[in-house]
Amino acid sequence: MGVKERRAREKELLRRQILSAARELFVNEGYENVSMRKIAERIEYSPTTIYLYFKDKADLLDSVCQETLLSLLNTLEQLKKDKSDPVETLKKSGRTYVEFGLKYPQDYKLTFVIRPQFQKGLGLQEGSIGEKVFDYLRAVVSECIQQKMFRQVDVEITGQVMWSAVHGITLLLIDFPDFPWTERDILIDTVIDTTIKGLKA
Repeated sequence: MGVKERRAREKELLRRQILSAARELFVNEGYENVSMRKIAERIEYSPTTIYLYFKDKADLLDSVCQETLLSLLNTLEQLKKDKSDPVETLKKSGRTYVEFGLKYPQDYKLTFVIRPQFQKGLGLQEGSIGEKVFDYLRAVVSECIQQKMFRQVDVEITGQVMWSAVHGITLLLIDFPDFPWTERDILIDTVIDTTIKGLKA
């Protein structure tokens, strides 16, 4: 490995170290209570070093959330390869979304609850990873309509309905783990199945 490649790898390792420390502090201490200096202290570097990678704390939060959304998108994209039954793909996508949120609850809340409190919207600007996640959902819904498995429903409304259902159950299960929920898998499947049933042709 040459000097240039080694330096690039070292820079990427440090960037990931900064993101990891920021994610942990944002979750444990609250975004508003974390400073760039505190993040720098956690990784034993000067704040100046962090500013070489991120312009400010908001940029750092956005980068953490973009990583979460990219991981979610990559997970979902694996399901879209099989186009034989788009309704089944939509069901699997809904379950995968919920399972992702439950597997990474802190990252999920940073992305969908905490960031919107400090930055406008959900990060769905044109070309963003967030927009691509929603585009994935729109594409699966469109395929259901095209194959006449759904009524001629509005794609945008239907996509938002599906997201409302899976986001709602994900957040409830994260925030209220002590609630006497019924068997979790049955609950998740019922929420998704009931939502989809109302759309079928």
